[in-house]
Amino acid sequence: MIIPSHAPFSEPQRNTLNQILPTLSDQQTTWLSGFLAGAQSSASGPSAAAAAPAAPSSIPLTILYGTESGNCEELAAQAKKAAAAKGFAAKTLDMGDIKAADLAKVKNLLVIVSTWGDGEPPDRAVIFYEQIMGDQAPKLDQTHFSVLALGDTSYEKFCQIGKDFDARLEALGAKRFHPRTDCDLDYEGPFKKWLDGALQNLGSLAAPVAPVVSNGSAPSAPAIEYGKKNHFPSELKERVLLNGRGSIKETIHLELSLAGSGLTYDAGDALAVVPSNCPEDITAVIEAGRFKADDIVPAPDGSDGPLNEVLAQYYDITGLTKNIVKKYNELAKSDVLTAMLGDKEKLQSYLWGRQVCDLLTDYPIGLPAKEFVNLLRKMPPRLYSIASSMKAHPDEVHLTVAAVRYDAHGRARKGVASTYLADRVAIGETIPVYTHHNKNFKLPANSDTPIIMIGPGTGIAPFRSFIEDRAADGAKGKNWLFFGDQRFSYDFLYQLEWQDYLKDGLLTKLNTAFSRDQPQKIYVQQRMIEEGKGIYDWLQDGAHFYVCGDASRMAHDVNEALITIYQTHGGQSREDAEATVKQLQKDKRYQRDVY
Repeated sequence: MIIPSHAPFSEPQRNTLNQILPTLSDQQTTWLSGFLAGAQSSASGPSAAAAAPAAPSSIPLTILYGTESGNCEELAAQAKKAAAAKGFAAKTLDMGDIKAADLAKVKNLLVIVSTWGDGEPPDRAVIFYEQIMGDQAPKLDQTHFSVLALGDTSYEKFCQIGKDFDARLEALGAKRFHPRTDCDLDYEGPFKKWLDGALQNLGSLAAPVAPVVSNGSAPSAPAIEYGKKNHFPSELKERVLLNGRGSIKETIHLELSLAGSGLTYDAGDALAVVPSNCPEDITAVIEAGRFKADDIVPAPDGSDGPLNEVLAQYYDITGLTKNIVKKYNELAKSDVLTAMLGDKEKLQSYLWGRQVCDLLTDYPIGLPAKEFVNLLRKMPPRLYSIASSMKAHPDEVHLTVAAVRYDAHGRARKGVASTYLADRVAIGETIPVYTHHNKNFKLPANSDTPIIMIGPGTGIAPFRSFIEDRAADGAKGKNWLFFGDQRFSYDFLYQLEWQDYLKDGLLTKLNTAFSRDQPQKIYVQQRMIEEGKGIYDWLQDGAHFYVCGDASRMAHDVNEALITIYQTHGGQSREDAEATVKQLQKDKRYQRDVY
């Protein structure tokens, strides 16, 4: 935290503050900000009472969201609260709970939707998306709308689903009252700007109500609240390598403290970890760009600082995306990069395995450090499925993390967050974290309901939390786990725990698929086909079906296996089996946590 030179302080004041502020803990900083806010309000006194902005008189507003990991649902709730405070009659709707025909009744509409994978809608939004894009979609001549799209610029089809909705609503006759906003992983600022503009534009459709007058009372300093905007410094208590000697994998079990944080989580939720960049990666970028470590550059929070310190904490300096190449070429004006940007296959081939330092090395332009950091995106938090139940481990949270390391284009590469957790945080040191609630990956409300869990590799994490949760509750529902990895002897994650659960009867069935233990590789989807009759019978008895792990291949293959099971053992056609699986998703009996 550095006071910038343009701040309204004299140079001696800035020097004093810059000496004090870096020594403050997160708790001290939060208390001080609340104290100053309260003191300022108190000093203003009753004379500071002012009329609130005019609010619309109960304009109906529907906030429709489609979410994969819960972010859009959270933003929809924030939008509803903000709209209600301004006098709108607002309500939220999940795309999984509405038909396209219902939109004909909606006068004012905000759409908040994410794009999953390579331009796909979230699972629970698939049916609604197909309906609204289909020939039977209703005319929406009486509807006014605005769209907020969430995505990730590292993917080719950035915010594609939001773009699709925006274009389709207009094609159906709806009138856009505020432009679409496309958000990268750092979406909070763009969301607030979009929402403020959308509500202001929509509010002009009605006469204002009477202004609200403040009573001038001074708020007290807020209690410390940890979350997305105020990360909790969680102490690392334990780190255990789960793979046996001889494995080519490096999977670690981490135990972190949440004592004093006020943070809570349920089975199925995730922990957001905010890493710092590796010193070797920082040095590689500085050398490739021919910068100086002490070059003063802006940070995303508005402060200024030395380049090496700002890169360490604030920016993603490894992820090379089309967006970064495009912005870089606006300055480089390289014919080679221009041609590459126009050829999707060549661009993807170049991006694979390369990082920002490679772009600086391959196409040097002598870029000033201040301009360079403007090309980068803010360091995104990493979401890890929680591998523990808070009922079993009060004040703790456990993670199952695969350390990513590989060689590409003549350099050793490694995952920013996974190796930060594996290598650079010592036992007893702290990690900035917050909990992320995922309402779309939850145990059944009725603990007697049977569950089937498909979790190869680190996808096992949430199912450890599921079983611990059910054990703590004394749940009677049957539990069936499918686990896969490379080798039984080295890679059977949490093996002793699963064997104990089997012995105790809490785990009803366990099927494993170790791909490298025989000449013919075997995966969890093949074990599903072998156990197809049992899976079909459990689902017919009301079981819930869960999948966690790799989105690129495994999740698709498991989905195909499930369709095949309904064809083989339910006597359904391909079309009917697909419809059955989609209905399971709509009913929240088929849930996925894939990445």
